[in-house]
Amino acid sequence: MSKNDSSRHRSLDPTKPYHDLPNLPPAGEIETKTVLKARVKARTALAALPQATALIPIPAVLINTIPLLEAQASSEIENIVATTDDLFRRAQLESLAAEPASKEALG
Repeated sequence: MSKNDSSRHRSLDPTKPYHDLPNLPPAGEIETKTVLKARVKARTALAALPQATALIPIPAVLINTIPLLEAQASSEIENIVATTDDLFRRAQLESLAAEPASKEALG
């Protein structure tokens, strides 16, 4: 820990909010017109999901991509770059010799 870090930690007051965050709940109106319009739009999109899913021959394929894409994104944080194509190939054929980055991402 550098001298700057230790002096910064000593100046924190545990009785005061960090970075002057406002108290909760907020004093102003939460359900504004903009928020309510966004809520309706989101609800409409969610309501359309079952119908969109019915159009896909094997819906599990769509659902199974979510963990793969999350693994790829979190691996990139660690500077491990694997292509989406290689991740899908490796996930489908476990015995396939994959690129080292894909093995690490799916590890």
